[in-house]
Amino acid sequence: MADASTEHAAATQAAPHTIGAAISLHRRPIALATLCTVLFLTFLDITIVSVALAGIQTQLKAGVSALQWVVGAYALTFASTMLVFGTIGDQFGRKRIMVIGIAVYCVGALTAGLSVTISSSSALGILLAARAVMGLGAAASEPGTLSMLRHLYPEYTSRNRALGVWAAVSGFSLALGPVIGGYLIYLVEKIHSWSNQGWRAIFFFEVLFGLAALVTAIIVLPENADPDVRRIDIPGAVLGAAALATLIFAVIDAESAGFGSAPNIALLCVSAVSFAAFIWWESRAPHPLLDLRFLHVPRFATPNVVAFCAYFATFAIFFFTALYLEEVTGYNGGQIAEVFLPMTVLMIAASLLAGRWTGVVGIRWSIVAGCAAFAGGLLWTNVVISPAPWRPLLAAALAVTGIGIGTCVVPITSSVLTAVPPERSGMAASSTNTSREVGAVMGVAILGALVIGRLKTAIVARLIQLGLGPAIQTVVIKGVLTGQVPSNGQTSSAAPAGEGALVREVIHGVYAAFLSGLHVALYVSASLVVAAGILAAITIRGRGEGAPSL
Repeated sequence: MADASTEHAAATQAAPHTIGAAISLHRRPIALATLCTVLFLTFLDITIVSVALAGIQTQLKAGVSALQWVVGAYALTFASTMLVFGTIGDQFGRKRIMVIGIAVYCVGALTAGLSVTISSSSALGILLAARAVMGLGAAASEPGTLSMLRHLYPEYTSRNRALGVWAAVSGFSLALGPVIGGYLIYLVEKIHSWSNQGWRAIFFFEVLFGLAALVTAIIVLPENADPDVRRIDIPGAVLGAAALATLIFAVIDAESAGFGSAPNIALLCVSAVSFAAFIWWESRAPHPLLDLRFLHVPRFATPNVVAFCAYFATFAIFFFTALYLEEVTGYNGGQIAEVFLPMTVLMIAASLLAGRWTGVVGIRWSIVAGCAAFAGGLLWTNVVISPAPWRPLLAAALAVTGIGIGTCVVPITSSVLTAVPPERSGMAASSTNTSREVGAVMGVAILGALVIGRLKTAIVARLIQLGLGPAIQTVVIKGVLTGQVPSNGQTSSAAPAGEGALVREVIHGVYAAFLSGLHVALYVSASLVVAAGILAAITIRGRGEGAPSL
């Protein structure tokens, strides 16, 4: 009882300038569970959509670039607005902004699910707009899940344990996305014969789960805010969003138009100018959106770099590997769910253990160990992936990546939060979440450019070997990029009479090209994760129990 009283007193004293900073000890687990429910909602969407891509591509005749925007529209608005929403939450109330964000998210998810019903001809455009709205809602709701933890658990050891739960849920939701999505699509299409429209069930599921999270947050969470008035840094928010948005637009558009095109050069110039202006303004603003002083603190800067690299690499697994298993191996949603299930379990276990492990060995070696396991899993996946992989071995390789991801999340998050004063926890939470989302969308964009570039080159080379001219090459490439080439399980029925052998040769060439591009993506991702681990080993020192004085 004495320990509980002491910890509660420490909680009250740790953030004396914060409204609602301390709650009774018996309510902490309930509040933590509620925050994790909101977190689960926003993190789940990052990967649950990966198993919907094949259905979206087939029904809406979407190209690979459009599929990237299904992921990118969410991540782009998420990343580009999260910093400002973190600061808004600090000032006006973290619960209030979180609840509004969840409501906006549910509206976007409902619109995405109804996109085909609203307009069959404009369904793709409606879907992408809805995904952007969902990202905006997630940006408003997610920063509070971390910044409120900083106040609910001000003591280092208890906070690390809470962060272990937070990280386990974030890892759980990331890894469970393909599992839930896969089973939803499988059940809907099998039971209701909703051919090629099972992907809509994913968004309806998110609406229901979002409403549950909304009601729980309103009832359970205390309000939590920093009463020290800080003006919202509107110029910083505009400049930061402009720098990110134009860069990501340029990278994704470069897949079709090339980086040397006039629009892309203009976008890259706008991005560079906006970024320079953002840095200049933030260094002089009285209430900066991002306090640049913390970029000189390794325990703040390095984990943000690691977060970018980790989520960049994560999409080599969740986007391209899942898409490959759907398009080439012919896996249905249930089979993909089975392959990703061990990854889910071990990611959760690693996150929970990392909460205690970080307190023992420190942030530095926890990040290094997580990066090593993550890179090893990526390389192992690269070895075993094939048009007909042995499922248990592929599941084991993916599971190792799950261990690595789960081990990384806790020390990254703990380090960033402890590197800043409690009243700036919203800014810290937003910075690390922005790093994650920028890494995710850039991973999809850059790895997509690599995969598509290798795919086009290999397809053209194969078609030339088969003696097919430029006209046929254009038709085949368009068919590949819009999902009109059948999966491995459907090739025999796809060939017209008298042309079966030639069609099979072309399709097998497509499979080989996709696999070649996937290998490149996995190698690049593993290299980036290794570099992040080395950076952490070199720059991070000490255990990081307290915020530095600047």
